[in-house]
Amino acid sequence: MIIAPALLEQLVAHCRREAPNECCGLVALEQGRAVAVHELENLAASPLRFEVDGVKLAPLLFEIEAAGQQAAIYHSHTHSEPYPSQTDVNFARWWPGYEWLIIGLEDEAEPITRCFVIGDDGLIEERDVEVG
Repeated sequence: MIIAPALLEQLVAHCRREAPNECCGLVALEQGRAVAVHELENLAASPLRFEVDGVKLAPLLFEIEAAGQQAAIYHSHTHSEPYPSQTDVNFARWWPGYEWLIIGLEDEAEPITRCFVIGDDGLIEERDVEVG
């Protein structure tokens, strides 16, 4: 995934605003390049997991796909490394093939952004994140 510095800054700002709780949202992609960030509310309001309102998520996914784009899911890890937790793996079974962007805020000075695809078998594959 390639993401412009301004979009990455928007993601990190969302993460910091919601801390210590996880934040969540979607990133719209065109041919692997992020073109928009769509912030969503974490209904769980939890530092350990996120929950999205399906009534808001479904039309947003439809809008992204109708524009010929792909959606990636993003969320933050506020107290752990940006690597899929078991909760993430369990949730990802419903989203096979989607990229997951996880922003780690464990080191507040230097947030870490990583990207993964989580198979329906629980297999985690890391993908590159290029800022540019």
